[in-house]
Amino acid sequence: MTNVYNNILELIGNTPMVRLNTVVKDIPAQVFAKLESCNPGHSTKDRIALHIIENAEKQGILKSDSVIVETTSGNTGFSVAMVSIVKGYKCILAVSDKTKPEKIAYLKALGAQVYICPANVPADDPRSYYEVAKRIAAETPNSVYINQYFNELNIDAHYKTTGPEIWEQTEGKVTHLFACTGTGGTLSGSAKFLKEKNPDIKIIGVDALGSILKSYHETGEIHKEDIRPYQIEGMGKNLIPSALLFDKIDEFVRVNDEMSAYRTREIALKEAIMGGYTTGAVTQGFIQYANSHPFKESDVVVLIFPDHGSRYITKVYSDQWMAEQGFINNCVHNYDEVFKTEYVK
Repeated sequence: MTNVYNNILELIGNTPMVRLNTVVKDIPAQVFAKLESCNPGHSTKDRIALHIIENAEKQGILKSDSVIVETTSGNTGFSVAMVSIVKGYKCILAVSDKTKPEKIAYLKALGAQVYICPANVPADDPRSYYEVAKRIAAETPNSVYINQYFNELNIDAHYKTTGPEIWEQTEGKVTHLFACTGTGGTLSGSAKFLKEKNPDIKIIGVDALGSILKSYHETGEIHKEDIRPYQIEGMGKNLIPSALLFDKIDEFVRVNDEMSAYRTREIALKEAIMGGYTTGAVTQGFIQYANSHPFKESDVVVLIFPDHGSRYITKVYSDQWMAEQGFINNCVHNYDEVFKTEYVK
């Protein structure tokens, strides 16, 4: 039999790359999106969940009655829960209250026990989802804490898979790589591999307005005044993850909630790619970067689209949510009429 697999986990990786034809048509470069939504868990986090859990199995850390604990904004939780089901482990997840109800429902459908924690508290606050996950892991017998923010295997997963895939898919012609930074593993692992192949490849991290990563990269110091609430899930941080290799990143660009939201919807409307909020963010980051860094027609740019838009239907794809944020009234692209729904009476 062909194209038949033993379980869902064998579908992880080897995601396709597709040319962007409309959204970036004014930029003289070949621009490709790596569609991580084509992983079975619909995000790039499938890669690290499988890699970290299988590594723990090889080391004998995980037993048949083990409990896997993790901090997540959604995607890592989906992936950890999916891998846990196939491998027979219990899964406990700590998420922030920025996580939409449909994501919580998704996690529960995959058998995860979920703790919802306040997002707008310091990382070292005992109520933060980082500290809650640590406490649960410490109090739960036979538990293993994935700890994606400070786990080198997060980087290693992408060094071994995502980076080589990008190199092979572009036949070594990639000149620029853009990716959103949260834990930093996706960009760091990919960048580490690609820089070894060609140190001239430019690696650009996309950070959120309200996060400290860009300023930390530029100054080596944490600027607490940068920290403010923002809506984009899964990118930016109010702490410095060790899974983010700043020395592999040439530059950061910072994007805001509003333009990232419009860009997410534009990609769906014009490229027929239903990406998550970070899909719009990374594309907005590339467009902003291109405004001050001229590209050539020979440049081959890869944007990592981390996840699928189905997880944001009541958020960035919702007219009501957009209006609640004040985005529709302030839309600089005048997409208001395109995105409005007409009701027949």
